[in-house]
Amino acid sequence: MSSYINTPILLALCFLALFGFAEFLYHKQKVKAEITRKIVHVGTGLLTLLFPIFLHNQWQVLFLCASFLLILLASMQFKLLPSINGIDRVSHGSVLYPVAVYGCYLAFSYAHQGLFFFYVPILTLAICDPLAALIGKRNPFGRYQIGASKKTLSGSFAFFVSSVFVSMLCYYFFKNQFSIPSILPMVFMIATTTTAVEAISAKGTDNIFIPAVVVLNLTLTL
Repeated sequence: MSSYINTPILLALCFLALFGFAEFLYHKQKVKAEITRKIVHVGTGLLTLLFPIFLHNQWQVLFLCASFLLILLASMQFKLLPSINGIDRVSHGSVLYPVAVYGCYLAFSYAHQGLFFFYVPILTLAICDPLAALIGKRNPFGRYQIGASKKTLSGSFAFFVSSVFVSMLCYYFFKNQFSIPSILPMVFMIATTTTAVEAISAKGTDNIFIPAVVVLNLTLTL
């Protein structure tokens, strides 16, 4: 019983420490909010990889995700956590992140496909999305706009390539039968659809649509 309670609390403390580190970088080291926000984005995704290993059921995950959703909503309401919220654009990405994590965990729980089914959508969101944003800002080649979404070809290309590598690494480590010719269609399908979704998503909605598209691809093919 103690481990049932202690593990979510320890993970919650890790997330709070990540938030604290981002605040330290923002206030003391004068790191821009766009960067600290990306650090939290990646760090949250990596910590989330521990969920299927150390948490016993969806209720523990729901507790963590709901708790941090409330914290993030409160921080936006009361102008707190500028390392996450101090950006000069409208974005719902931070509050959609815990929703996406819980959805991925539910899909993983019911799919019975092992860690692979959880790690691919989470890592695609945690790594490919911020990498595309950073490269797109630093090397803004091929600017384009779809609706309210403003992107760059360089950022989209970075997302596609990193998505291919993420999926292939997950196949390699979590699937017993690894054959590059056999997995390439799925890998490129995930990369293509998630890159397209990232390109058309605005105001942080890609945080929910990217993992959803990965889960849909895996559900239809595995």
